[in-house]
Amino acid sequence: MAPLDDALASLRRGEFVLLHDSEGREDEVDMVAYAGTASPEHVARMRQRAGGLLCVAVDHEFARSVGIRYMHDILADSGAAACDKSMIMGLAPYGDRSTFSISVNSRRTYTGITDRDRSATISDLARVYDADDMAGAFAKSFRTPGHVPLLIASKNLLEERQGHTEMSIYLAKAAGLRPVMAMCEMMDAQTYAALSVDKASRFAAQHGMPLVDGRELAEYARVH
Repeated sequence: MAPLDDALASLRRGEFVLLHDSEGREDEVDMVAYAGTASPEHVARMRQRAGGLLCVAVDHEFARSVGIRYMHDILADSGAAACDKSMIMGLAPYGDRSTFSISVNSRRTYTGITDRDRSATISDLARVYDADDMAGAFAKSFRTPGHVPLLIASKNLLEERQGHTEMSIYLAKAAGLRPVMAMCEMMDAQTYAALSVDKASRFAAQHGMPLVDGRELAEYARVH
């Protein structure tokens, strides 16, 4: 596992970090990168080398400022026609509530799904964070539904929930970056399951990407 300083330096350079939560949780490794430096190449590499769902994590304050909510709350408060309320996920099998919110496309995009379009959506999300009127900038910059799902980190981050959403936002803040992070789960085309930590370790070594252990990160956050 990489020292935290290596991971933070990689994020500041616009490079990827691999992030493993824990064996007792999802036991998955995500490729994460700072949204503010996202390019079409970043999206292509996540699509080709990771293969899971490409999402963007935002911190709780961002979500509050632009007026987005958790999807399970949106559905619970919606009319009966939206879905059967028994379908709404409570706790996931690994013990946490989902952090999914709405999905968006930047208004600068066409279909929204190409590498170029998704990188535009991701980078535009980081730009909204600097706007004086975040809610206005968000509404003017995006349409929903779209091709980039948003994930809302818990208010107290790792004190409250130790998922990839919170870990990636914690890393962004520790690196002095806006708390908006692109992330994608790493899949294994041979086993049709999540990529194992051993394989992720070899991938990290081959491609010069720091691999961060979630338990170590949570302990670091507790101490600091």
